[in-house]
Amino acid sequence: MIIREYLETDWIRLCEIHDLARLDELRNASLEGAFLPLEIAAQNEDLFDYNILIAEQNDQVVGFVAYDEEEIAWLYVDPTTYRNGIGKALVKAALGTPTRQYSIEVLKGNTAALAFYKSLGFIEVGTASGVMPGNEEYAVTVYQLNNVQPAD
Repeated sequence: MIIREYLETDWIRLCEIHDLARLDELRNASLEGAFLPLEIAAQNEDLFDYNILIAEQNDQVVGFVAYDEEEIAWLYVDPTTYRNGIGKALVKAALGTPTRQYSIEVLKGNTAALAFYKSLGFIEVGTASGVMPGNEEYAVTVYQLNNVQPAD
């Protein structure tokens, strides 16, 4: 597997991956009606304001992560490749320095994602309720996680 920076030629494949995996995420949180394809969500949620890394396997894009200095905002893996270490490799590449603190929000009900991030050392620090970014018609509750415990 290769982790590399996003190229414009990856766009169609990112849309395919996001749209399939996002439906899984929303289904787990009982929010299927909130689905927006990446073509819309990317603009609504400023995808390209983030750093984007791509996971490539056998010359095919199989996942992506979008992050900035404080947050991992997007992580999607092709559902046909779940549980093969792709998400883990993308998160580790985004984290870089292990002492840098990052936050992640996971939709309430998405127990698979919550368990995944906890397996990478993230800890649950609270919950928050509000509206879904990019699709404000939907109320959501999220688990808030950090990868480094704050100092006392």
